[in-house]
Amino acid sequence: MSDSGRPVRVEAGPALAPHLPTSNDAGVVPTIGPDGERKLMTINLGPQHPSTHGVLRLIVTVDGEQIVHVVPDIGYLHRNFEKIVERWSYPGIVPFSDRNDYIAAITNEVAVALAIEKLAGIEVPPRAVHLRVLFSELQRILSHILFYGTYGLDLGAFTPFLYAFREREWGYTLMEKATGARMLYAYNRVGGLRNDVSDEWLADLAKFLDFVEHKAMPEYMGLLIDNEIFRERTIGVGKLTQEQAIAWGAAGPVLRATGIPWDLRKNAPYLCYDQFEFDVPVGTNGDVYDSTMVRMREILESVRIIRQVLKTLPNGPVLAKVRPTLSPAAGDYYSRVEGPRGEVGVFLISDGTTKPYRLKWRAPTFCHLQLTPLMAAGGKIADLIAVVGSYDVIMGECDR
Repeated sequence: MSDSGRPVRVEAGPALAPHLPTSNDAGVVPTIGPDGERKLMTINLGPQHPSTHGVLRLIVTVDGEQIVHVVPDIGYLHRNFEKIVERWSYPGIVPFSDRNDYIAAITNEVAVALAIEKLAGIEVPPRAVHLRVLFSELQRILSHILFYGTYGLDLGAFTPFLYAFREREWGYTLMEKATGARMLYAYNRVGGLRNDVSDEWLADLAKFLDFVEHKAMPEYMGLLIDNEIFRERTIGVGKLTQEQAIAWGAAGPVLRATGIPWDLRKNAPYLCYDQFEFDVPVGTNGDVYDSTMVRMREILESVRIIRQVLKTLPNGPVLAKVRPTLSPAAGDYYSRVEGPRGEVGVFLISDGTTKPYRLKWRAPTFCHLQLTPLMAAGGKIADLIAVVGSYDVIMGECDR
């Protein structure tokens, strides 16, 4: 049944389509009908299946209980973001970018602001640069905590979700006190940040970090990650090789789960990440368990980075003096940052006017969804839910 109460469409295919994987490459032996033909079924999951964290349709071809092929059907949340910003001034694009990956809005803002500042030759005050790192890592912690809770729900575990929202609400409160909003912040500006943070807020943040590291994380591991049922549902499921990950443009935890230590904060440093010490967690098997473990370990690395920022945070202004009307010289620049889900990229083209000629958004989950046929073939429907959930999909940025 679909979420609307209507039955899910199930069709009996007349024969195995030529473009679908055969038993040799998918490990599936199709059903043989009375007439001797190979019979398959097509199941329509979506476009409102609860496991997708958004509006996504999956057209799944199965042989009995085994998946032969999956076609992700995206575009249900298309908002025309890239076209809309062609009519806006440069400063107006920064807060509007919040709506792409709405779970990591600060990440979007930083990516856009960096591109505009590079084109316009704007230098950001050191305190603002450090605070951008701090808020980016706090955003990463909150995003990964939400992933932990919702991924548990995907696989049938409800209690971890409640624990995750205990910390997430605390984090939301911190974000609201600093930015004035709980989810879509509009906090970054071209040239820095809208406002500074107080010493009291920084002290509250330090308490939050202590709780996450010493109280929340051990509970998260015991409740879900180390649970035997969770391990059975994830270890060896949706395995991805390093060659496949590179060929399909995987990034973030999905890429690092294969053992490739690629992290833009290390490999192509931006802001002031090169001033801080932290490790890049990687997996070994490239399965959904490893991608989950990468995220859990990244929470602790983000805590480590923020603590270093707190110790080295310089004094001074948080916003440079910038003209309200910007006309960057004609040219282009690609800004990329390490978001919670992978590389978030902004390719910005200026024609010398007050409005951008073109803005192209690089969404990591768009690339990851293309991996679904590769990672799900040969598994079962329950494995498909585990695979799609492991991407930490945000359809608002995928469809944009």
